[in-house]
Amino acid sequence: MNNLITDVPGLSAGNAHDAALASGVTAILFDRPAAASIAIHGGAPGVRDSALLEPDMTVPGVDALVLSGGSAFGLDAMGGVQAHLLAQGRGFAIGSARVPIVPGAILFDLNNGGNKEWGQRSPYWDLGHAAAKAASPDGLELGTAGAGHGATTATLKGGLGSASARTSAGHVVGAIVAVNAVGSAIIGDGPHFWAAPYERSGEFGGLGQPQRLSPSDLALNTKGAASPKAENTTIAIVATDAPFGKLEAKRIAVMAHDGMARALRPAHAPFDGDIVFAASTGSGPAVNPGELMEIGSLAADCLARAIARGVYEARSLPFPGALPDWRTKFGR
Repeated sequence: MNNLITDVPGLSAGNAHDAALASGVTAILFDRPAAASIAIHGGAPGVRDSALLEPDMTVPGVDALVLSGGSAFGLDAMGGVQAHLLAQGRGFAIGSARVPIVPGAILFDLNNGGNKEWGQRSPYWDLGHAAAKAASPDGLELGTAGAGHGATTATLKGGLGSASARTSAGHVVGAIVAVNAVGSAIIGDGPHFWAAPYERSGEFGGLGQPQRLSPSDLALNTKGAASPKAENTTIAIVATDAPFGKLEAKRIAVMAHDGMARALRPAHAPFDGDIVFAASTGSGPAVNPGELMEIGSLAADCLARAIARGVYEARSLPFPGALPDWRTKFGR
């Protein structure tokens, strides 16, 4: 176990980013079509092919899931991943044609100092293609990488985070998230993470919780303060090797959203497009109905931990006015 979503058997993950653009893409590719669903709890989402993930829709599985920067322009990234998969002969068969099924979600990072003057065609198709080509089951760079490259929170640089866990029956659960929240991952002005109760093995500093919370700690800390900016969205994927269908994946996605509420304050706001995809690779042993609850609960824990890791591992962008990263601000 490497504490990454790639610990889940049956999938690989890849990043691509452009430092001058200050944005990027993260792709999760499945070895075979994976049952998947989605839960959208934020007020300003940006998605592609999300409707087909509802349990009553026809397509039974997805070939990949994508997280991208670039706001609506980033929806081009799914096309790049789709092209990579088509070249491998992957996709939903319709007669002699194949259509790779690649849903995805985007976050807003257009005002972070990078050069977004790309002309007639956005670079996100190419970034998506590059992320798919880079996909590996062996590991993944976190922090200022992939879809988290240009991400920010209210007071600190955001980033790409991941975490994993094993259930009591031996199934693996993993999460990956691009943290670009309207709110904060830390308590007040201090170094402590809201997700501290769920931390494992000092994965984001091992500081634990403060002894007490003051009224100022509990005050909302958001981008734009009194008039929050619409420059946000935390997007995530949780996955397991437990063999579930779309109906169970939907419930896992809903339960996993609790991880955002545990790690970010506020979460699911009108100016966030908070989204969780949930997927089953189906490569693990059969489960009993009671295990669905444990897997959903662990998915929420993993997502909370991944959010804190994304901020903890991030490094500030090299642009005037860029937000500091956690380690620089707190000297750790």
